[in-house]
Amino acid sequence: MIYLDYNATTPIDKEVADTMLPYLYSYFGNPSSSHVLGATAKSAIEHARSQVAQLLNCVSDEIVFTSGGSESNNTVLKGVAHTHKNKGNHIITSQIEHPAIINPCKYLERLGYEISYVPVDQYGMVSPSDIERLITDQTILVTIMHSNNETGTIQPIEAISKVCHKHPILFHTDASQSIGKVPIDVKKLDVDFLTVAGHKLYAPKGIGALYIRDGIQIEPLIHGAGHESGRRAGTENIILEVGLGKACEISVEALKSLKIKEITDYFYSRLKKNFGDGVVLNGHLKKRLPNTLNVSFVGLNGHEVLNQLKGIAASTGSACHSGMTSISPVLKAMGVTEEVGRGGVRFSLGRYTTKEEIETVMINLNKIILDK
Repeated sequence: MIYLDYNATTPIDKEVADTMLPYLYSYFGNPSSSHVLGATAKSAIEHARSQVAQLLNCVSDEIVFTSGGSESNNTVLKGVAHTHKNKGNHIITSQIEHPAIINPCKYLERLGYEISYVPVDQYGMVSPSDIERLITDQTILVTIMHSNNETGTIQPIEAISKVCHKHPILFHTDASQSIGKVPIDVKKLDVDFLTVAGHKLYAPKGIGALYIRDGIQIEPLIHGAGHESGRRAGTENIILEVGLGKACEISVEALKSLKIKEITDYFYSRLKKNFGDGVVLNGHLKKRLPNTLNVSFVGLNGHEVLNQLKGIAASTGSACHSGMTSISPVLKAMGVTEEVGRGGVRFSLGRYTTKEEIETVMINLNKIILDK
């Protein structure tokens, strides 16, 4: 199997798995226990927290472990909404957010909150000035993803942050797709909250983290005992947390390599050479994740193309029901036409992708598209 769906999930890095094993079999103590097994577990968790903090350039106390990106996003949206309900009831997000943002927003709308969905341009980019025009005296939060999971387009987070803090309004970014692919510095971005999803950076599924800027207090999503400094109740999952910590440590070095970008650029050049105007790039040409290539095969159906690519794993962002394909909501928000959007396929590369695999994919695509 040639795996080109790293934006959906990544395999667990062997070093990550090896780091987790001792806490599965030997160091199983409850981190809240006072005996040596508890102390060992607690120490491992705090080390993992520091590893996440190093990757994000923040202090360890600003990192809260969660069950993943969805929980982190829900924690911010619902926590800010509840904590600041006396200040206002308006939240701003974008039309192309992940369902882990869109659906909590829909939930809050049912509770009486007002949600504004800012549009994007043809590249899937949000305009900071559009956000500023939507801000009212009732606005309590802006949440804009760092990069889009379908197209890879990277948003102008620093510029949006300046708009938010000028007013001042809390700002959250879901960086689930970006962590481990591009450098993320919460100080440079100047965000108040940032979401991390472990399974997007070679850690296990079911683990994530939330950066909360020092000094900000919001109502927890999960109530119980005082775990995570009272910010997220529940006995800590030490096995997954040390895995996430190790994955973040590895990412610090992995980010220095240009290999993935070089192979992605090579793949795109081969597509354009072979298919010319029959292939359209969806997203920004330059301001895009280095591993993500969302292209439309014009006049074709993306689902059908993938079905014929035997032994190759990739994805589309569109929905297929009873043989009818509807354009991806992200591409629709970008103004992509139905004819082009229906042919959309997302290829997302990773650490283990090789140029030889790309050549095999091209051979198969040639058979599907040129030899039909």
